[in-house]
Amino acid sequence: MFLEKRPEKLIDKKGLRTDGRKPDELRPIKFEVGVLGNADGSARVQQGKTIILAAVYGPREVHPRHLALPDRAVLRCRYHMAPFSVSRRKSPAPSRREMELSKVIREALEPAIFLERYPRTSIDLFIEVLQADGGTRCASISVASLALADAGIPMRDLVAACAAGKVDGKLVVDLNDVEDKYGEADVPIAMMVGLNAVTLLQMDGMLDPKEFRTALNMAVEGCRQIYEMQKEALKEKYALIREELEK
Repeated sequence: MFLEKRPEKLIDKKGLRTDGRKPDELRPIKFEVGVLGNADGSARVQQGKTIILAAVYGPREVHPRHLALPDRAVLRCRYHMAPFSVSRRKSPAPSRREMELSKVIREALEPAIFLERYPRTSIDLFIEVLQADGGTRCASISVASLALADAGIPMRDLVAACAAGKVDGKLVVDLNDVEDKYGEADVPIAMMVGLNAVTLLQMDGMLDPKEFRTALNMAVEGCRQIYEMQKEALKEKYALIREELEK
């Protein structure tokens, strides 16, 4: 696999990262809700240079029917990276990593949804990475949660996701692409912030117990900040709808 040349230093003498951020600083994040007219619910996120679209269809009848469950809806998730989303063209065919992340994202979102209200149906979630610069797993979970809310799917809470990791021996939050590739550890977490409930916790790399606790707290704080941005994005959409109705 092609990797660009590793920068000499991922954190400079001033403690700043390759994109100028402090260790505990998130990339600039912008959420938009209701961006696709043909979907039941949709959302877009730009997190640093990462850009992701999410679309939701359903609840609707399951096809093929033998996949239907008698007591709840089936959440089906497809995570896909566009061929032009990375520096060297990616094959449009589903990769093993995309299938794995589809499963991870689905399992992170399922605890938040009242699936039991829609037996024998499916809720189909499509996530398209238009531009990748690290953190696509967490950004996908956050934007997919907004798309589900936009579709009117009953949820216990929004799910926000963020990662922390270790880069050049220092703990940082919201890793970008070069930090993800050349850092020493990565701890993605997803949670229903309002309920203080974790729905995803993974770790890649090595951290001692003290570093792990610190990284976890940094990721949780990142989730709290993203959660507030998610709520603001939903409020903005419905404020615009209200304005149009009042005209």
